[in-house]
Amino acid sequence: MANIVMFCILAVVILGSAIYCVSTKSIMRAATFLLFVLFGVAGIYFLLDYTFLGAAQISVYAGGITMIYIFAIQLVSKHTLQGITERIRGSKMVAGCLASLVGFAMVLFILLKQQFVSMAIPNAEVPMNLVGDTLMGSEKYQYVLPFEFISLFLLACIIGGIVISRKDK
Repeated sequence: MANIVMFCILAVVILGSAIYCVSTKSIMRAATFLLFVLFGVAGIYFLLDYTFLGAAQISVYAGGITMIYIFAIQLVSKHTLQGITERIRGSKMVAGCLASLVGFAMVLFILLKQQFVSMAIPNAEVPMNLVGDTLMGSEKYQYVLPFEFISLFLLACIIGGIVISRKDK
């Protein structure tokens, strides 16, 4: 019962923060609400007893990626960010809502067609060593290569931030 209550609290925090993240006009507030979303996802991992994934979520995404976003925001001059407002036209709003509904219908169709919910075995747990082997293995359906690409991407972001922050003489 406590797990369900905790999940509901985390779900409300994640959904509320995600809505505020995309609807706020301040870019720093958007980055802050993104941080809350990522912490909420980490909380769900911890709730499921996937401590490795929760710790990776906090260190890589909540810590690293969000800090890169904030660093990039701070590098942009205040004169560039001042006065930037985007007016949402009715046609864009309708198109966005329609795209969201189409995406939701597609996800629902896939879930029902593939019978993911009925195939889920209650009380089935995946051992953590299997998760670790899958994440760090180099065989088929294992994810060490995407991890390497992510590390190269983060390195490129750091180098780009250094180049942007350098003052040209």
